[in-house]
Amino acid sequence: MSADRSFPRPGRPTRRALLASGLGLLLAQRLQAQGFAGLGQGGTGFALPDPGYRLRFPRDHAAHPGFRIEWWYLTANLTDPQGRDWGAQWTLFRSALDPEEPRAQAWMGHAALASPEGHLSAERLARPGQAGVRLTEAPTRLEARIDEWRLTGDPETRMRVSAGGSDFAFDLGLTATGPLVLQGDAGYSVKSPGGQASHYYSQPFLKAAGEVQTGGGALPVTGIAWLDREWSSEPLAADQSGWDWFSLSLDSGAKLMGFVLRGASRFTAATWIAPDGRATPLPDGAFRAEPLDWAKVAGHRLPLRWRVRLADPRPEVPALDLEVRAIRPDAWMPMLFPYWEGPVRVSGSAGGIGYLEMTGYE
Repeated sequence: MSADRSFPRPGRPTRRALLASGLGLLLAQRLQAQGFAGLGQGGTGFALPDPGYRLRFPRDHAAHPGFRIEWWYLTANLTDPQGRDWGAQWTLFRSALDPEEPRAQAWMGHAALASPEGHLSAERLARPGQAGVRLTEAPTRLEARIDEWRLTGDPETRMRVSAGGSDFAFDLGLTATGPLVLQGDAGYSVKSPGGQASHYYSQPFLKAAGEVQTGGGALPVTGIAWLDREWSSEPLAADQSGWDWFSLSLDSGAKLMGFVLRGASRFTAATWIAPDGRATPLPDGAFRAEPLDWAKVAGHRLPLRWRVRLADPRPEVPALDLEVRAIRPDAWMPMLFPYWEGPVRVSGSAGGIGYLEMTGYE
């Protein structure tokens, strides 16, 4: 993306036209009616995660149309030449609307740029043909797209990601510096005491370099990125209302993924990832995240500073005691189902950076 390039033009058809389409309207109605709690409902007739299934690559980079929901999710912690913090988010959601009709798919994209001046975001809705995922092999090439937004390449070697809204854009090259990581039990990630689960893997070892653009023009940036891939048909229990999800990259080169699912069926899980990529899954209760400070953001009361601990230390897992603080408190995503998503800084027994996602807060 050159320094004088204008912001990407909105893709066609327009958002209004997509909302008027049958699939786009149905997706919007479902999301608005159910919110995040709706992820604990409606899995009947769709494929279910199988604890005996072993993920295989590059095949599992592609879509899994038998499952109800799926996403390709990338976040990046970036700095510009002045040392200022930036953050980029790119997400493509696939939603199956009818288990008897595999072609009945709706797509949604979210993009955001956290800049030193503010938080900017955009949303796209689309039908098949306007969005989708293709995978070719030998050599591996993934292409996930919605309108002109793209995530392309091979998660195990090199990728590129680009997106933008009316007032921002980003274009980043991504280079893998470590292996893919299977979350949970070999990629089978349990989400509740009742056994709700997803298939889940990550590429947390990505070096990023490219440009970001706002009203002040384009700037070069460098940093690190984290790609998450997840698919399921009922990933939450019916009495779970939201989650707090952390992806932390520590100064030592180690990584930590952890989440808390809130509600009557409270549940936690985490994965400690050594600098060489060796992953150690941690059971319910080992990952502890305690809110320290709350603030009003877009009319919602949110915890923006956390104490994060690992309470089940093992020889390969340190006994961490961390403070995780939002870099941009205003990182609110005002989408069909709104949530908070933004870059964080880590201090305490280890330093680092990362991303935090919080959903389901009133």
